[in-house]
Amino acid sequence: MTEFVKEAGIKGEVAIITGSASGIGKAIAMRYAKGGAKVVIADFNLEAATAVAEEIKATGAEAMAIRMDVSSEEEVNAGVEAVVKAYGSVEILVANAGLQIVHPVEEFPLEDWDKVIDVNLKGAFLTARACIKHMYPAKRGSLIFTGSFHSKAASPLKTAYIAAKHGVLGLGRAIAKEAVAHGVRTNVICPGLVMTPLIVKQIPEQAKELGISEEDVKAHVLHMEDTHGLVSTPEDIAEVAYFFAAMPTMCLTGQSLDVNCGLLYG
Repeated sequence: MTEFVKEAGIKGEVAIITGSASGIGKAIAMRYAKGGAKVVIADFNLEAATAVAEEIKATGAEAMAIRMDVSSEEEVNAGVEAVVKAYGSVEILVANAGLQIVHPVEEFPLEDWDKVIDVNLKGAFLTARACIKHMYPAKRGSLIFTGSFHSKAASPLKTAYIAAKHGVLGLGRAIAKEAVAHGVRTNVICPGLVMTPLIVKQIPEQAKELGISEEDVKAHVLHMEDTHGLVSTPEDIAEVAYFFAAMPTMCLTGQSLDVNCGLLYG
């Protein structure tokens, strides 16, 4: 057996989940709370984050909400420090906050490009860096990045998002090479289509840009024809996030796991 790190599971561990006021992030937060973790709902929308934290606390679990713009170094550092002050440590980070904007590449405004890169890639780096400073001295921790089908493949109109998600995969792999010596595991979840508010918003936007029907967007752009209509749920992704966090040894690090209902990458 590889080096022992901790008891299996996440009971009593402090978990920061970014972008967790809705969608995949919220599902992960709820799953971690069920597993006994102290859950931090970190989101740009503090009101929504607070509502989720209260929902979790109503189940008897521990939770707190913080406002965090993951693209802001100051907010990320201050937020992580506030968590450590409140709970004494941070054992788990799920860098999940994401933003999607679609345009043809020749019309892609630099401002929109920067927003997508800042939230998806820069935000993953900033939150990981802030948490590592507390994980390394403790010789334990789990960094989990939410990648995407688009960490390994491409679709039209999504150049910024695809560049960012490819970057997230590389970031996770690179950090794993360094963090393993400090008892910190680093892994990437790569979901396929998950019907979150982010995806639902994209469907009419892409139909308009491409001049096709919303059904064609679902079938061909979102690849539902390749999965025979099967779509993952946020709860499916949450189970994978729990698996990565709960692993008791260092044997599983530097990995990416595709969660896509059988959709194969090229």
